[in-house]
Amino acid sequence: MEIIYRPYIDPEFEFLIERIYPPWVCIDNDSYKDCTLVKVDSANKNGILLEMVQVLTDLDLVISKSYISSDGGWFMDVFHVTDQLGNKITDESLILYIQQALCASRGGISKEARLPGRNVTPGLNDLALEMTSKDRPGLVSEISAVLVELGCNITTAVAWTHGTRAASIFYVEDGLEGGPITDPIRLAHVQEQLENVVKAHHEEGEKRSVRLTTPAGGHTHKERRLHQLMYADEDYESCRGCDGSGSSAHKKGCDRTHVNIESCKEKGYWIVNVRSRDRPKLLFDTVCALTDLQYVVFHAVVASRGTLADQEYFVRHKDGYTSNTESQRQKLTLCLVAAIERRISQGLRLDLCAKNRMGLLSDITRVFRENGLSMSRIEIGTHGERAVGSIYVTDASGDEVNPNAVELVTKEIGESIIAVHKSHMWAPQPSSSSRASNKIHNRRIEEEEEDRPRFSLGSLVWSHLERLSSSFGAIKS
Repeated sequence: MEIIYRPYIDPEFEFLIERIYPPWVCIDNDSYKDCTLVKVDSANKNGILLEMVQVLTDLDLVISKSYISSDGGWFMDVFHVTDQLGNKITDESLILYIQQALCASRGGISKEARLPGRNVTPGLNDLALEMTSKDRPGLVSEISAVLVELGCNITTAVAWTHGTRAASIFYVEDGLEGGPITDPIRLAHVQEQLENVVKAHHEEGEKRSVRLTTPAGGHTHKERRLHQLMYADEDYESCRGCDGSGSSAHKKGCDRTHVNIESCKEKGYWIVNVRSRDRPKLLFDTVCALTDLQYVVFHAVVASRGTLADQEYFVRHKDGYTSNTESQRQKLTLCLVAAIERRISQGLRLDLCAKNRMGLLSDITRVFRENGLSMSRIEIGTHGERAVGSIYVTDASGDEVNPNAVELVTKEIGESIIAVHKSHMWAPQPSSSSRASNKIHNRRIEEEEEDRPRFSLGSLVWSHLERLSSSFGAIKS
């Protein structure tokens, strides 16, 4: 085990540095024709990279490249971003929101900085019901039906499945009077009934959990919390991602997730390379896994080309050491593969928009269950008087769903289903004005990659950051 000694820094000093040198954010639409640059320069603090990425991904922005340096007391990052259609970010209200959100203090984003109509989030006073269990058809339908019977209104529901495991979070309020549910006797009854539903199809000793989190305890970002639930459920143990060693990691046409970890003894880093299919929120999922596993990212280069994405991270454990044991490497490899694969959903995506009412999710999922459909991923929330979100459906075996069954479901549910999408692996779609420049830009990057040593700290990180540093202004107090 290699130990990196660091000087002790009083926590209050970190707050002082933030007050003296607040974050500096620049939104640059001039440097590139095909994307917007979001440049951030600030005092470094634990978890800052995840906070930055979370702000951008919650706005459904696509991060095609990122150059990161946070060694020492300062954090410098550049994100290349577009919207989902490949267009630059030109909406002035969105630009203002990004600047204010990235500069937000530890107290959170001010009301003035909030953008109406974007990213449905649970209410601050909602009760969170967290569950992990064996995946099976009809599980969400049964849970939502029980909550309705108990007088609970579901305001937000998120659920992922990975392998044979499932994790879900339901945010609920009092269905009759609105507001939080605070009666301890009622809360205990809700938990008991949900535990009965979850354990009904489990054998003795099989892993499962049901947990209630009251508003007083605060809520972690819902997607990060899903990652934490599935990690605690040890879903990563069933992963079979490639280890990235040898030429097999770069075989043409291989769409599996490849992770390779090497040691940089000179600097005391682990060099973590990840190659996978590109998709929305890939960077968030990877950084989330590293952060929750207590690894600190000191430098990183992230780029996507076509349907592939390459990520390279220089990390140390939060305690300041890098373990060279094979077991630690293997665990980190499997956890990264799991974090990337959890959000990959097969089947059809059904987009929903309906007038919000108590029991809506129960009614919709009941129709799926009665028609032999299974749900692999769910994200539904409320915005004002509307319930909006997406549900990914397969047949009961997890295979592609029969189109006739989907047609029956959409007719029965009615106008709530506003769109049906076949869920293929996502790839960014550039605007017509930027396609030519994208091809030239991608060709230039490919040529640079061929000539660049794979594991060179100077060439992979500092060469980018030196060019970018001239674009950053001095931090102002």
